[in-house]
Amino acid sequence: MTVLDSSSRYAELIQPGRVHGSLYTDPSVFAEELERIWYSGWVYVGHQSEVPERGDYVVKNIGPQSVIMTRDRAGQVHLLLNRCSHRANLVCDAEKGNSSALRCRYHGWTFANDGSLLGYPFMRGYGGKEAKKGLGLGRVTRMESYRGFVFGSFAADGPTLREHLGSATDSFDRLALLSPEGEVKITAGWLKHKVKANWKMLLENETDGYHPQFVHSSIFEVARSGIGALYSDKSAAVSRDMGNGHTENDLRPEFRKLGVPMGWFGTTAERMPEYVRDMRAAHGEAAEEILIDGSPHVMVFPNLFIAEIQLFVLQPLAVDETVQHVTALQFAGAPQLNERMLRQTVGSVGPAGLLLADDSEMYERNQRGVQARQPEWLSLSRGMHRERVDEDGHTIGYATDEVPQRAIWAHYQRLMGGAR
Repeated sequence: MTVLDSSSRYAELIQPGRVHGSLYTDPSVFAEELERIWYSGWVYVGHQSEVPERGDYVVKNIGPQSVIMTRDRAGQVHLLLNRCSHRANLVCDAEKGNSSALRCRYHGWTFANDGSLLGYPFMRGYGGKEAKKGLGLGRVTRMESYRGFVFGSFAADGPTLREHLGSATDSFDRLALLSPEGEVKITAGWLKHKVKANWKMLLENETDGYHPQFVHSSIFEVARSGIGALYSDKSAAVSRDMGNGHTENDLRPEFRKLGVPMGWFGTTAERMPEYVRDMRAAHGEAAEEILIDGSPHVMVFPNLFIAEIQLFVLQPLAVDETVQHVTALQFAGAPQLNERMLRQTVGSVGPAGLLLADDSEMYERNQRGVQARQPEWLSLSRGMHRERVDEDGHTIGYATDEVPQRAIWAHYQRLMGGAR
């Protein structure tokens, strides 16, 4: 295999319409990604609804880093590092809970929910109370939220969250509109799926409109679903580069052609009367468009996937190991929709579900295949000749085109310092 000069490798490894296979397999690339992407930019961590009460905490992550999201006595949310400031023991073992303090099991150091050190046993061994100043838990340097979605960054400065999200803020707004009360809830609990594959295999796949008819044909057939038809060259749906590495499969053109409220959810208004009634009462005339357009299908770089009825969070652990955390979306004031969201999520990505099992098999097959010596390159050229720009200035293509994948790699190249 060709050996490339490391000083210019990202400029060489990412070319128009193709990327080099070593980007998925080289441990040194993965180490640089952690520093330049996961520890330098904005990463989705959790949702404020996961810590609704004072004293609540949940264990989350930024890449391999374990993070505790807490709500303190004053009601403020914090992102703390799950590492005792004494001898580095994990402070939280439980995935979630409620406590007035966090206590390390190794030597009993105890911390408040805002990360400050409350105390330690046998204080005289440290010369008194004054020694504990500055020994609180580490924290994620910056934290911002949008519509309850909490993001963190270890960088002391850089773009704001709104600047990072850019056009993707519209996707969060669309999501909130599906609630009669305008609020998303992440309260259904989480499933975890570990795959032996590089995290970018998953990142690329989430808005890949070329694979569904082939990879998911069995579940579409069993469920008698029309979703597969949305991903074809005959579909009015589009793939979109939203900027900053964020990508979309925009299915609204197809749903608008159908013109049926709740058609995006595979049902009708008559089968969900309570939800539709409450939406019309809350949103007035705008409810019809909301009920027709449905939920977005958007990948927010680098780790948050809004998948119509589910939320996925990607966690890279190693160059060839990634965990997908997945939960059913829930909406304030929408019990009828929430119940069906949960049932469909269990059926598609639960332990006996077919959808994520299909994708996971492809990720691992890709990872094994990319280690072959020849060919060295992966092709991402589909639809390059027919890209166009929409009314908002975004590059779009057919539903099956690889516009999203090229967008991801262009942004990746800028972050990794390889842009020419």
